[in-house]
Amino acid sequence: MLSAPSPNLNNVNVHQLSRTDARRIAVRAQLLARARPTDMIDVVRHLTMLQIEPTAAVAPTADLVLWSRLRSSYEPADLEDALAEQRLLELRGMIRPAEDLALYRAEMAEWPGTGELVEWREDNRDWVAANDGCRRDILDRLRSDGPLPSADLPDTCTVPWRSSGWNNNRNVLMLLGLMVQRGEVAVAGHQGRDKLWDLADRIYPPDPVVPAAKASRIRYERRLASLGIARARAAEAQVEPTDVSDIGEPAVVEGVRGTWRVDPSLLGQPFAGRAALLSPFDRLIYDRKRTTEIFEFDYQLEMYKPVAKRRWGYYALPILYGDRFVGKLDAAADRAAGVLRINAIHEDVTFTKAMSAAVHREIEDLARWLTMDLAFPP
Repeated sequence: MLSAPSPNLNNVNVHQLSRTDARRIAVRAQLLARARPTDMIDVVRHLTMLQIEPTAAVAPTADLVLWSRLRSSYEPADLEDALAEQRLLELRGMIRPAEDLALYRAEMAEWPGTGELVEWREDNRDWVAANDGCRRDILDRLRSDGPLPSADLPDTCTVPWRSSGWNNNRNVLMLLGLMVQRGEVAVAGHQGRDKLWDLADRIYPPDPVVPAAKASRIRYERRLASLGIARARAAEAQVEPTDVSDIGEPAVVEGVRGTWRVDPSLLGQPFAGRAALLSPFDRLIYDRKRTTEIFEFDYQLEMYKPVAKRRWGYYALPILYGDRFVGKLDAAADRAAGVLRINAIHEDVTFTKAMSAAVHREIEDLARWLTMDLAFPP
């Protein structure tokens, strides 16, 4: 149970939470408690974004995230339609509510940022400046012929992109990503698995731009409402932040170092959990440090590991039961055969009959949703 807030040295009430309290706040905030949401757009609005991850060993991440909340009432075509109708937009590798774009436009205008820049921001700024001619060539081509896939855009970069190896010489794609951050181009749709690019002014709605400071605060507020509990400060992330500044109220979690920020509307609420199978990129476990601290869950995505070094499988789905992660599901969708193959159910704790039944119901619903037969190991 939650204890009464206690004053700290600055006379600010600090909520005293157990790990159970913290977990339940996080699960409820992520719409993974027993009461399921019913509307896809409302889910995306509350979560603030869906990560776009092309690996579809079971299903694309965005679809898995929505299925885990909405179950079989969700159809991937619903997401495709919302994107085509621009009720949702792709921005920075995420699917977001179209109205949220206004919260990023001021930041786009200030790219690469204000004040003293961290090293990677300076590197991005310098690389774009060195390839300004290519940037202009891309804009000219899109202006005359867009929308176009990246393969149809000119690579006239004079300085190639350098990285740890994964993106070496993928000049146009890397430049497009930075041009998105600058507010110059946007994803206009898809041609098969390829994105179609166009000028941002043709794609983005003409909503008023929210001033940068106000937009930042709104994003912090929405992030905390989505996460329930988060750190005030975290290392600057290139994709999606996990910190929430001074939003919410301070809290400490028993057995965990440091102070957290918590959404006060989620304090003291009754909790009823359920079983859920999550994408490895689900927002509930996206912040691996928070996952370890609050959920005490040992998890890594192992698709980049050699087979011999995998403990749980290529694309193991975390298994949530109530407010605890209890295992991992090693599954793979064999689309050619129309079969969802269950390679293993790894139990972090010994499953009770109730847990086992609930997890199997989720597996069966996953197969129905994928319109596949189920195959368990012999």
